[in-house]
Amino acid sequence: MIFGIIVAAGKSERMGADVDKAFLSLGTRPVLMYSLQAFEQCPLIDGVILVVRKDRLDAARGMIQMFGFSKVRKVVAGGASRQLSVMLGMAELKDDVKIVAVHDGARPCVTPALIQDTILSAKRQGTGVAAVKVTDTIKEVDRGTLVSRTVDRSKLWAVQTPQTFRVDWLNKAYANAKKKKLTVTDEASAVEALGEQVHLVPAPSTNIKITTPADLALASMILKV
Repeated sequence: MIFGIIVAAGKSERMGADVDKAFLSLGTRPVLMYSLQAFEQCPLIDGVILVVRKDRLDAARGMIQMFGFSKVRKVVAGGASRQLSVMLGMAELKDDVKIVAVHDGARPCVTPALIQDTILSAKRQGTGVAAVKVTDTIKEVDRGTLVSRTVDRSKLWAVQTPQTFRVDWLNKAYANAKKKKLTVTDEASAVEALGEQVHLVPAPSTNIKITTPADLALASMILKV
């Protein structure tokens, strides 16, 4: 079995105090709906666990019923951090789930094809993480706005989601992070800390994350909504 965990339990300081990006309107529908739709349409996905803020549980369940997302198996409350929210989602997976694709609900432009590509990579190599090569010139700054050096961008990738793994690897990775009191900002970092190799899957530049109001306008153009 292959499951997705869609995480939409955070708050956005850039959007304003206490704003829940996943439930902002994008066209006529909530941002979160587009990620759910992509996972629903991906033929390799057998089920989805949705992780949202505790105060959004009823709204999320209502949205799932309204749009008929049949693959969503459970909606659970997230934690104070992404790391904890993913762990709470992982705890809902049954023993027959061997591959899990973790996705940020604030990336509404994800496609079924990208989800599938990360799954195929995880099947072959244990990991498959969506990413795009960095094209801008990158400057390193030690303090203030003073440039200390230019970083070689030829070796740099910007990591996105979905981040897909063998379930046993990700469980071990988070157990290791908890034991060592590591704070990780994504699943790939946890797996790296375990010593496993993380394989990147080229993603389209349109797989943007909603962090500012301008991103909503861009996502609307990409999705044509």
